[in-house]
Amino acid sequence: MTPSLPPQYEIRVLGPEHEEWARAICIQTNLFHSPLWPVVYPENKTHRAYETFQRSHYLIKHQIDSGKSLGIFDKEYQFKRPESAATGGKLYWNLDDENATESELAEQMDFPLVSIAMAYDGIDALDISQIEPLIAALPLFGTLYHALEERDQRDPASWKPTARGQVLMRNATNTLQSHSGHGLMRLLAEEMMRRSAAEGYRGIQIESVSEAVQKVWSKPPAPFKGTIISQIHTTTFEEKNDEGEVVYPLRPANVNITKIWVDL
Repeated sequence: MTPSLPPQYEIRVLGPEHEEWARAICIQTNLFHSPLWPVVYPENKTHRAYETFQRSHYLIKHQIDSGKSLGIFDKEYQFKRPESAATGGKLYWNLDDENATESELAEQMDFPLVSIAMAYDGIDALDISQIEPLIAALPLFGTLYHALEERDQRDPASWKPTARGQVLMRNATNTLQSHSGHGLMRLLAEEMMRRSAAEGYRGIQIESVSEAVQKVWSKPPAPFKGTIISQIHTTTFEEKNDEGEVVYPLRPANVNITKIWVDL
């Protein structure tokens, strides 16, 4: 039996007014709680969080502008500061305060959005030049996407969209630590599958750096079908450095990184 969304939560399409909140959730959870990023980048996490927060504006905005990104909102949310209530929520990060701890950054996220599933129509391809500043701040982000692309054996014509409404590209799925463990990521993922199928999409593609996300998307509920298209493991992935030596850039992280396709 598929679990249902607890009554305190509701799923809504994300709008421009949620862009900064979604960006903060994406960056805070990735840089501090992912099985990959805080392991491969253990130093200066707050500085890196601020840097990637500023440089991820295009990526998150592109997906919100698509009208395909979903969020879970806590209908019973109690604002920490009275001034937040006036605008329905507010982010209070001080990008000059690099001594802020993970818990302080979480405390400064005073809004009811608790989980996000970012996506865009595949016909609206990302402008790579706009992503380059983000990759510069998080170089291994580019490394792993390139590795998955190299291992993708499909004929592009077999899956790439030729018009709007065919393929949905999924990028970023994050839940605040304070709301994790309630199955929100799965509920949001399956809702996106159902909505996309109802709108006529034939498939969704997602890259995953989490075993939990991989499980949800590679084994979706019927009638959907998930297939792992390409994958690498952080402990065995290798490349050559400028001196021609073999290096393992994703160690000591220990996680399977996958590209998944879901037939709707």
